[in-house]
Amino acid sequence: MLGNFKEITGQVVTNPLAHNAMMKVLVGPQEGWDTHVMRVFELAPSGFTPKHAHDWPHINVILEGQGTLFLNGIENNVEAGGYAFVPGGELHQFKNVGDTPFKFICIVPIEGHK
Repeated sequence: MLGNFKEITGQVVTNPLAHNAMMKVLVGPQEGWDTHVMRVFELAPSGFTPKHAHDWPHINVILEGQGTLFLNGIENNVEAGGYAFVPGGELHQFKNVGDTPFKFICIVPIEGHK
């Protein structure tokens, strides 16, 4: 399977604790990966994901832009080329702190994709 995430229509993140956030599903059960889902999130300038914790871990790779990742009680600067492992149970949040879109990959076990 091959694809380009630029060609996938995104879904607005409707969680009321998120702002200016969009998600695109790249690979998951429909593509044959039954245990995990790979998504791309795009945060517009001043956008953010909810500050939250959950039981499953996830892996992130920063594709574009500048942002912060709140993790382990610390607001960490992140930029294109960076990556993170967020353990299950850790409070975390991504924010766009730049003037351009902030895009990152997020890979979660299937129970993490809702």
